[in-house]
Amino acid sequence: MTDAVLRKSIYLNAKRETVWDYLTQPDRLAEWFHRPERPVEQGSKLEMFGTESGDLLIWGTVTVARAPEYLEYSFTVKPMGDAVSTVKWTLTQVAGGTQLSLEHEGLPQGAEAFGLILALDKGWDDHIARMRDAIHELVAS
Repeated sequence: MTDAVLRKSIYLNAKRETVWDYLTQPDRLAEWFHRPERPVEQGSKLEMFGTESGDLLIWGTVTVARAPEYLEYSFTVKPMGDAVSTVKWTLTQVAGGTQLSLEHEGLPQGAEAFGLILALDKGWDDHIARMRDAIHELVAS
């Protein structure tokens, strides 16, 4: 069986530096994902809190942060138990904006984990769509 890896890619009408802020700055992250208490920086703990509940939802460690091109961190959510996955963001400058690519690997495997993979897959789609809306609204203003 092939390991399940989630891959997403979108184009954004914004410079890489703007997109980078949406991946690393607490106020910008809160617009589309979950809010950390401090900026996402290499070597720091990753802790994302629910914007409404205030509960710790995601945790890990930021392993690589090369602004404005690449961000990588370990990623765990409660339904994963003790499993630790890896999220990788790549920002590529393209004519007119930025291509943003996500790779989420190291997910729990097997039929019993497939529901979690489906939930994460849909979750990333929803979050990325909110990011696109927030960035494009900012750029249009």
